[in-house]
Amino acid sequence: MPLLTARAVDREILALAIPALGALIAEPVFLLVDSALVGHLGQIPLAALGLASAVLQTVVGLMVFLAYGTTPAVARRLGAGDRPGAISLGVDGTWLATALGLILGAAGFLTAPFLVGAFGAAADVTEQASAYLRVAMIGLPAMLIVYAATGLLRGLQDTRTPLAVAVAGFIANAGLNALFIYGLGLGIVGSAVGTDVAQWGMVAAYVVVIWRRARIEQASLRPHARGVLGVAGAGWWLLIRTASLRAALLLATWAATRLGSVELAGWQLVMTVFNTLAFALDALAIAVQALIGHGLGAADVPRVRAVLRRCLEWGIGSGVVLGAFVLVLSPWLGHAFTRDANVLAILPVGVALIAVAAPLDGYVFVLDGVLIGAGDARYLALTGLLNLACFVPCALLVARFAPAGVLGFALLSASFAFIYLGARALTLGLRARSPRWLVTGA
Repeated sequence: MPLLTARAVDREILALAIPALGALIAEPVFLLVDSALVGHLGQIPLAALGLASAVLQTVVGLMVFLAYGTTPAVARRLGAGDRPGAISLGVDGTWLATALGLILGAAGFLTAPFLVGAFGAAADVTEQASAYLRVAMIGLPAMLIVYAATGLLRGLQDTRTPLAVAVAGFIANAGLNALFIYGLGLGIVGSAVGTDVAQWGMVAAYVVVIWRRARIEQASLRPHARGVLGVAGAGWWLLIRTASLRAALLLATWAATRLGSVELAGWQLVMTVFNTLAFALDALAIAVQALIGHGLGAADVPRVRAVLRRCLEWGIGSGVVLGAFVLVLSPWLGHAFTRDANVLAILPVGVALIAVAAPLDGYVFVLDGVLIGAGDARYLALTGLLNLACFVPCALLVARFAPAGVLGFALLSASFAFIYLGARALTLGLRARSPRWLVTGA
């Protein structure tokens, strides 16, 4: 690629990726704040947060197609020159998110004790996890609306507005959680209340932004059955793809539960670190989704290939830098989240393994974004099931035979970081080398 072309592509990538980075980090920062504040309540509340978060993030994660399906669809329509149609399509996705959020939130509230009880944790851990999850379900519709609204704006090549909303939400979340947990003495439930209020505030901000843009472009804000069903249909394969990802995370959490409460608490912190790295690296995936979708909509295949090459370089390089930073901090990182000596004793090895795998993460997330942006969701869904099949025996072996303590914790971390993510890297890399995902048009 000529130097000028590389610089031009870099500017496009960074213009979207840098604001997207801030917005993406806000979500794991929500979890970091929750983990830090709840962690100082003790080992039992922290383990309970780990269980409840695993369930909540599974439900929310399964609905990520509301953003990942909307972004490339809106971008393709924009690339084809239909801006009002692009906005209307994104609005339909937001209506779908509202309906799904209300249904899933009600179902989750009613079944919270069963969902957390399925992990088989100690009774006191399960009780606190159930209380947290029930309150958190009140904010579930807001979380899904934020997903869809963010996908709409990303598809319009705007990642700055989601950044502003996310930063405001983070500040509100931190202050409200401290108030409800410690100021009002609500304990772990206060963390859920604070996050609920922050999420609904973010929804209010997005409603204003989308309404203004729709009015300028004379786009309809009413739901259209064809559009809503179209978004739902396009998201089906992405739902399966995401389900396989969440199944791997749930399986890892279940294996940690089998090792013991200390290992479960440590795994919650390791996953918090992993999610922070993942969302940071996923900023490039967000940029590539929007740029690939726009380029294919405009039938500009050379530009699409240029974006792919440069994003891969950025992804692997960013993984090296971020992984090295976390690796250096791994012996001391746990002290920011807990004072429990047993958790602190096992945590560094898990964090270090996650840090070493960070360059692999960058490769995986970028290629995942490329294929999502291209609408190649069927391949992602089918290979996602294959990747999960590679991880299942490893997690089962750890749960059955690994000893409690540092060794078992290390084996679980290594299985997730290298076996599961390695399988994803292989299947994504093979697809990216073929031309079958390069389908142009609106």
